[in-house]
Amino acid sequence: MTIFDPEAFESRHIGPDQVDTAAMLESIGASSLDALIDEAIPARIRLARPLNLPDGLPEHRFLRELRVTAARNQLFTSYIGLGYYDCVTPSVIQRNVFENPGWYTPYTPYQAEIAQGRLEALLNFQTMVRDLSGMEIATASLLDEATAAAEAMTMLHRVQSRRIETTGGAAQFFVADSCFPQTIEVLRSRADPLGIELVIGDLRTAAFGGQVFGALVQSPDEAGAVHDLRDVMVRAKAHGVLVAVASDLLSQAVLTPPGELGADVVLGNSQRFGVPMGYGGPHAAFFATLEKHMRQAPGRIIGASIDAEGDTAYRMSLQTREQHIRREKATSNICTAQALLANMAGFYAVYHGPKGLTAIAQRVHAIASLLEHQLSTLGVRQLNEVYFDTLRLQVPDPDRVRAAAVAARLNFRYRDDGTINIAVDETTDPADVDAIADVFAAALDKTLQPLDRSAWGVVVDYPAGLARTSPFMTHPVFNTHHSETEMMRYVRGLERKDIGLDTSMIPLGSCTMKLNAASEMLPITWPEFSKPHPFAPVDQMEGYQQVFRELEAALCEITGFAAVSLQPNSGAQGEYAGLMVIRAYHHDRGDHARDVVLIPASAHGTNPASAIMAGMRVVVVASTKDGNIDVGDLEAKAAAHQTRLAALMVTYPSTHGVYEESIQDICATIHTRGGQVYMDGANMNAQVGLTSPATIGADVCHLNLHKTFAIPHGGGGPGMGPIGVAGHLAPYLPGHPLVRTGGDRAIHALASAPWSSASILLISYAYIKMLGGGGMSNASRYAILNANYIKARLEPHYPVLYTRPNGRVAHEMIFDLRALKQASGGLVDESDVAKRLMDYGFHAPTVSFPVAGTLMIEPTESEPKEELDRFCDAMIAIRREIQAVVDGKVDPKDNVLKNAPHTAGVVAASTWSHGYTREQAAFPLPFVRARKFWPTVGRIDNPYGDRNLMCACPPVEAFADV
Repeated sequence: MTIFDPEAFESRHIGPDQVDTAAMLESIGASSLDALIDEAIPARIRLARPLNLPDGLPEHRFLRELRVTAARNQLFTSYIGLGYYDCVTPSVIQRNVFENPGWYTPYTPYQAEIAQGRLEALLNFQTMVRDLSGMEIATASLLDEATAAAEAMTMLHRVQSRRIETTGGAAQFFVADSCFPQTIEVLRSRADPLGIELVIGDLRTAAFGGQVFGALVQSPDEAGAVHDLRDVMVRAKAHGVLVAVASDLLSQAVLTPPGELGADVVLGNSQRFGVPMGYGGPHAAFFATLEKHMRQAPGRIIGASIDAEGDTAYRMSLQTREQHIRREKATSNICTAQALLANMAGFYAVYHGPKGLTAIAQRVHAIASLLEHQLSTLGVRQLNEVYFDTLRLQVPDPDRVRAAAVAARLNFRYRDDGTINIAVDETTDPADVDAIADVFAAALDKTLQPLDRSAWGVVVDYPAGLARTSPFMTHPVFNTHHSETEMMRYVRGLERKDIGLDTSMIPLGSCTMKLNAASEMLPITWPEFSKPHPFAPVDQMEGYQQVFRELEAALCEITGFAAVSLQPNSGAQGEYAGLMVIRAYHHDRGDHARDVVLIPASAHGTNPASAIMAGMRVVVVASTKDGNIDVGDLEAKAAAHQTRLAALMVTYPSTHGVYEESIQDICATIHTRGGQVYMDGANMNAQVGLTSPATIGADVCHLNLHKTFAIPHGGGGPGMGPIGVAGHLAPYLPGHPLVRTGGDRAIHALASAPWSSASILLISYAYIKMLGGGGMSNASRYAILNANYIKARLEPHYPVLYTRPNGRVAHEMIFDLRALKQASGGLVDESDVAKRLMDYGFHAPTVSFPVAGTLMIEPTESEPKEELDRFCDAMIAIRREIQAVVDGKVDPKDNVLKNAPHTAGVVAASTWSHGYTREQAAFPLPFVRARKFWPTVGRIDNPYGDRNLMCACPPVEAFADV
């Protein structure tokens, strides 16, 4: 390196410097970083060569080059619709939420006491959805609209299980042919492995026979038509059929909500509530249903409870429905959802309020009505009897319209029947109407007559029965924060209640809470990347296509695989995609009987849940006492199910934080018996440039881009879960009905958009381009160094459950607290440690996974030694506090552990009756005083919250002092 070389991004991303590295290696007892890596990773699986990827680019140079790439995207104005619309992101939300690490770096709010801000924001989202849809309860977002429709189908399938058993034969689900085409395609994907038969037809003439258990209809539909669904509801209910309605959230401000028409589920996309299209995402799908179905509902549900002082506090409710607890019996495999985007949509509703949303909806409809009138003067016929924002137009020569539109840089939707859809949005104004009308005038060789709008009354009323008459969003939160000052203070007030990476290290095992660099985040807000519609012609998106090609090539090099699909919208969806690819491969070879998946007992809960979704049977493989896969048990079960063996799902390094020596032999055992090996990529941060999925013997894996490749967790999403596959599986990569993607024998689409949350792929692209092959390898090396350093510091105080025979761990490790719980007579457990860490300013490690009574810690490469030491000092101090309980030196119930976390209100109260000092409660170590984070609620009563479920904004009285 010379004086002329710019600073490398690697030095900004990786925490320890050279001095820290030397000190850490000395503490660990390793002679060098290379020696440590050799001791941690089995030699037989090490890569023989460095990654064949370019050197990393300095941040400013990368951004300069990406500007050139971005310019290759042609920014046409898109009026395509189909669930995606241009919108206005209020600047106060863009700056204070979307671009704010206080909102985008936190994790899913499992530790509710330090997540009250985003929990309140998600509760706002739920309340907004519930009110607009006219339903009784809503969840805290799903991945996209098509996924939400598939979840509705499977939920109704569960709810109707007795009816299905009684009727016999194939369970049938009716789908209106007027639903979005991408939704129908995803429904096909989900229905087939579950044995559900889709009946696709005209909702006006649908006959709900005895084997039909549920139905999906859409209004406004794919053509833009608004339907009066009362007749459909009556016919369906007469046959005992439950109905899900896909709808437009903004339209529900002016149209009778589906809930008032009798819907059992209402779903859709909240994107147009202030979230850019981003060439497909990320966006938060909404899902609302009836209270009687809430235990069958998919995804997170935020609810209110009380804390130790009896004050209102928020938490994730009914978690026993979810994959991390129920595993193969879960209601869904949903883990990562779209929390950040749900918060943005909720804040959009807070900022505009019910009057503002109604005005926007009326204006959108007025613009559509104005456009219809303008085009009618040219003789263009509009076919939708009732519409909200989308016209269906009949012209003699649609090709001429297309040519004129392209010349004017406008995108319409050209239908197979020769008609044209134009969907307007809140950004469309009368000047845009003129531009559209000019296109039609040119195509029709007619002269457009100027319209005197002052003399033309725009009709925004709907026919009787279709117009909304009921109030919505009456809670004060939606009727208070309408100035930017009020909104800014509200958002920042919520932010201050939460711990994110902007506060301190988040040592969650199996979650990889690494740096989300500002330079990686910047491009997602550039209009060249944020504005495009996902169904815009591909030849207009050369910039995006270049990013996709380069990203796919880099991921192939990193994994050792032949091909990659960027479509899966989360890690769990990546699991499902990989299993569906394996299923298609077996079926293509005539092996239809192969439906058994072997899954280690230590696997992530999404693994068995995904296997069940893919129509497979789960057989659990035991672990040995040292935490490895029991090879004998694996071989026995592989042999017992040889003719039905579809796959093994395995995480590597294991969820126990160890590189298992026998992994290649394990994979060979599966291959010998005709199965495929699926590698869960959750721990890929310990592999990049050191080993690879292909090297260990896997056939397919998913990659959590929100872990290894720097996409932020967003408080529970977004995420991305691309899959890489070996060459023999490449033909089956998922396709899409509207844009060509995938292999020659592609499975059905898994997501609404062809590249799902395309805009955040830029973050991982930036990570790879700025670190380069060597930098990414060093990131993995330092992740292993930081983990082994924490092990060295904490092992004298807490036993480490699993290591390699030489005592080394991978990038994470499990500390066993069970003996301490036993020594204290059950008075102290792992949850007390988790809550007490909040008083020290830290988020807890992963609690009781994969082993009950333990803490799993993963520091990542981004944390400097100083922060690692603060965390270790806190853990050691807590160990002393535990010992005081064990030794009987403190009250067994009234102590700093059992009363944690301590709020400012408790510490500053006029009375103090505890057997320890206020300073011990709030400032247990000197470093805490300088960077104190105050939890805003005390320990939350979880059982109370589930017994007294409240999943919408509580009334103001709930916060009263008396």
